[in-house]
Amino acid sequence: MGEREPPGRRVRPSRPADATLKIPRPLYERLSQVIEGTGFRSVTEFCVYVLRDVIAARDAHVASGELTREEVEIVRRRLRSLGYLDAD
Repeated sequence: MGEREPPGRRVRPSRPADATLKIPRPLYERLSQVIEGTGFRSVTEFCVYVLRDVIAARDAHVASGELTREEVEIVRRRLRSLGYLDAD
């Protein structure tokens, strides 16, 4: 016979284990303010939503294989702001 759970112990359906993502406390506090009144129940829920959206957008861009002019300009601006490109 197979093993049985001890009496009173419920078997939970298996699901993928969660991982912990550490962010700076000031960012966490700012995100708490940002989500007030939005329907998100927690900073974690909001972060999962945003990260899934970012990954979906990335996957769509990878599938297309090319950057739009706007995306190229965004990248250039970001690289300039980080000091990797000289200002025009």
